[in-house]
Amino acid sequence: MALNSNKPTKLYYTIKEVAQMMNVSESLLRYWESEFPHLRPKTTGNRVRQYTQKDIDQIKVIYNLVKVRGFKIAAARKMLQVNRAGADKSQQVIDSLTEVRDELKELKKHLDGLV
Repeated sequence: MALNSNKPTKLYYTIKEVAQMMNVSESLLRYWESEFPHLRPKTTGNRVRQYTQKDIDQIKVIYNLVKVRGFKIAAARKMLQVNRAGADKSQQVIDSLTEVRDELKELKKHLDGLV
């Protein structure tokens, strides 16, 4: 059986790790938690946030709506309530295109090295 390299290696991520992944501040993640009811990471007894891959996927959708597409917070929240499937699908398309772009960049680097 082959190892699935796309599978996350951790069950939980810290707020610092997620902020670095998304290139946003920790305070922005906390703000989004207060504004988007679906974004609720697990917290420990010490109130340390633990994000699952599902939480990170939710943050990616919010990031796409707010930072990439320029939605206001209220509009992004409404979009998630009214058309959750459409917002998720849009994020999946963006993720796929980003992967293809990265692969093309690597291929170009390889081809440039041959010349």
